[in-house]
Amino acid sequence: MNIKPVWMGKQAVLTHDRATVFYDGIFSEPQLNHPEGIAFDGQGHVWCGGEKGEVFRIAADGTGIEQVASTGGFTLGLALDESGFLYTCDLRHSAVFRLDTRTGKLERFADGDGAERNMRIPNVPVVDETNQFLYVSDSYDSRQAGPGIWRFDLKSGTGFMWYDEPLRFANGLALSPDGKNLFVAETFARTISCIPLNDDGSAGSKQTVIEVDALPDGLTFDRLGRLYISCYEPSLIYRWSETSGLELLYYDPEAHMLCHPTNCAFRGNDLFTSNLGRWHITRIADVLKS
Repeated sequence: MNIKPVWMGKQAVLTHDRATVFYDGIFSEPQLNHPEGIAFDGQGHVWCGGEKGEVFRIAADGTGIEQVASTGGFTLGLALDESGFLYTCDLRHSAVFRLDTRTGKLERFADGDGAERNMRIPNVPVVDETNQFLYVSDSYDSRQAGPGIWRFDLKSGTGFMWYDEPLRFANGLALSPDGKNLFVAETFARTISCIPLNDDGSAGSKQTVIEVDALPDGLTFDRLGRLYISCYEPSLIYRWSETSGLELLYYDPEAHMLCHPTNCAFRGNDLFTSNLGRWHITRIADVLKS
């Protein structure tokens, strides 16, 4: 359909037919069951999770799927570092697991500060390769605001609550391209906030950058420095930059091709999303050319 759907008076930049099903896992074995996180390795394989704690790898050309590991819980966001380790948040275990993608070894990586404070709802991890840290959003509670964002050492797994102020269901995270700011989606506040990384490594004061008329979930930057916001409800994706402001990039009013997207990630010029509401991965083609 060569139409540009409209949401709240805004017309989408992209037509409906720019998105396709990259991998349909409804009848696959193993089944791709309601994926939440999404990431790419250096070979272009898609990594995502499942509702029973699975960690899946989908072939770069979308021809097959394999289950590499399982926590036995519920896999939320995940991220890969440059050394081949995958970090995955688990809802049931209230912990972050680390998977060696070369050997398949899975281990519990972090669940709190090791003393008095534990994670509640670790949701999305993001890797800071420059400083060798892993930041993890803690959604705390869907009904009330709470802290916050954790920071862990990539080598030891030791860490602490880095941002200790209340957030309204901290969800997607993205480091700015210059590595100086951490953007966080506050789902039930319907805002995207920015937390500066101070020179001493501490968290600066939060600033609200974007307000949206949807429930923001996942965040990612493109190589041009534009921020993409995948929204769980309704099923749409916003794009934002300081120069262009907020744009409705893609919207599926039927919630079929794009069905409650959670996290999103780029491979080349194409934007991929996981769909918590269905059993497939969506590819939106040539987004950087639009």
